[in-house]
Amino acid sequence: MKNRISAVIITLNEEKNIGRCLASLQGIADEIIVVDSGSTDRTAEICQQYAVTFIKQDWLGYGKQKNFAADQAQYDFILSLDADEALSEELRATILAEKNATLADAYQLNRLTNYCGKWIHHCGWYPDKKIRLWRKGSAHWTTPRIHETIKLSPNVKVKPLKGDLLHYTYYTIAEHITIANKYTSLVAEEYAERGKKPTWIRIYLSPLFSFFRDYFLRLGILDGYYGFVICLVAAFSTFLKYTKLKQLLQQDKP
Repeated sequence: MKNRISAVIITLNEEKNIGRCLASLQGIADEIIVVDSGSTDRTAEICQQYAVTFIKQDWLGYGKQKNFAADQAQYDFILSLDADEALSEELRATILAEKNATLADAYQLNRLTNYCGKWIHHCGWYPDKKIRLWRKGSAHWTTPRIHETIKLSPNVKVKPLKGDLLHYTYYTIAEHITIANKYTSLVAEEYAERGKKPTWIRIYLSPLFSFFRDYFLRLGILDGYYGFVICLVAAFSTFLKYTKLKQLLQQDKP
C-alpha cells in the first residue's frame, strides 16, 4: 500500500457516537488519534476497545482543537472526522482505492445527515460538501468561535470522492433547539467583535427569507415533517443571532 492515513477525532462525551465512528475507520486508517477535552461518560472506555491513541487536551476552541489533533498525526495524510460522523461503505471503498493509487493533495466528501432517525436530502443539507482528507501541509482548520472550516494552501487541487460521510446529528428536536441556542450566542458574540449591525431587515426579514429559501427553494418540503422542523429552527436561529447581537450591543452602551 502506497499511502498511510492518520484519522483524527475530537471528543467530549461522545459515548452515543464514537463507537460507530471508530468502527467505520477500521481497515481505512493506519492510526486513529482521539483528542478528548474532558469526557465524563464512556467515551474513553469505548475508545479502549479499538487501537486508538487517546490524548487528553483541555478545550482550545473548535478549530484549534482540530489543528492540535492533526499535529499529532504521524502519517502524511490526515482524515479528520467528528465523533458523530462515519464513513459509508461506498466511501470506505473509494478511500481504500485511492490509498492504493496516488493520493491527491485534498479530497472533498459529500456529507449526508441523519436527523431524528431520518436521512435529510434537501433543506440545503445535502450534498454538504466537506474537505476532510488532505496531505499534511495542504490544509488547516480556521479558528473562529464557531463554524470552523478548512483553509487550503495555495495551488492545492481538490478531488471529489464517491460515497457519503454519514452525519448522525440531533437525536431529538429538543437537542437541536438547545444547540441552536448555544451556537447563536457564539455567533452573536463573533458578530459583535466584527462590528456587524443588527438592522431591522436582518432581524425581521432574514428569518422569513431563510425559511422560504430552505423549505421551498432548497426543497425542504420534500423531507416531510422533519424537513419543516429543520427549516423552522434554522429561521428561528437566524432571528436569535441578530436579536442576541442587538442585546449585546445595547449592554455595551454606557
